[in-house]
Amino acid sequence: MPRWLLFALFGAVAQAVDGSLGMGFGVTSSSLLLSLGVGSALTSASVHIAELVTSLISGVSHFRVGNVEKRLFWPLLVSGVAGAVGGTLAAVTYQDAPGIRIVVAGILLVLGVMIVARFARKRQHRHAVPSPRRLLVIGFPAAFIDALGGGGWGPIATPSLLMSNVDPAKAVGTVNAVEFFVTLTISSVFLVTLPVVDWRIAVPLAVGAAVTAPFAALVTKKMPTRALGTAVGILIILLSARTIALALLR
Repeated sequence: MPRWLLFALFGAVAQAVDGSLGMGFGVTSSSLLLSLGVGSALTSASVHIAELVTSLISGVSHFRVGNVEKRLFWPLLVSGVAGAVGGTLAAVTYQDAPGIRIVVAGILLVLGVMIVARFARKRQHRHAVPSPRRLLVIGFPAAFIDALGGGGWGPIATPSLLMSNVDPAKAVGTVNAVEFFVTLTISSVFLVTLPVVDWRIAVPLAVGAAVTAPFAALVTKKMPTRALGTAVGILIILLSARTIALALLR
């Protein structure tokens, strides 16, 4: 199978997961590229350039079906852009950060278990909107790690919102909407600071993901709150465990 077709198929699957659960495209795409021997900074740059198209389509789709909460959107946007700039500069300066990935994956693993435990209970949780200050604290590290490791915005921002009792559909939709601006910032800094970007990787990923992005938002809208929250938690556990295992086996 040609490499470009492999990237396109992987982009389609990754975006189907990301758009419906609020995470997964960057983490899974980066894992594939790293396994094929692509450098960490180039991997992050290629994934984020591909995400420019997919995150725009996904964000607009979530907005149209009513999954975006404006009170969450603006604080996350401000802190996310700031974190994106810092993380991208760090990614260019430090080409590999396996220790950071293990720490982040460990934190996410714990969050995933807590989320599954919370939504596995039958009682209903009262939905809330965190304070702007708390949202600023959530957005910066999520974007910073995302730029540094090629993925992490969704896996960090979405569970953090869920742990603050945000409605799962609103959490997923708003995180996807803000992701475009975070990705745009990261891609712009990479294009300025990196000497080469491999478009043979970025373009197929974007094309494949663009096909599934609009449909994923509808899945989020129709999934029951409890099922969506539990699915997000399980996905976090699996991805985090895989990241830790791969890092320890190197």
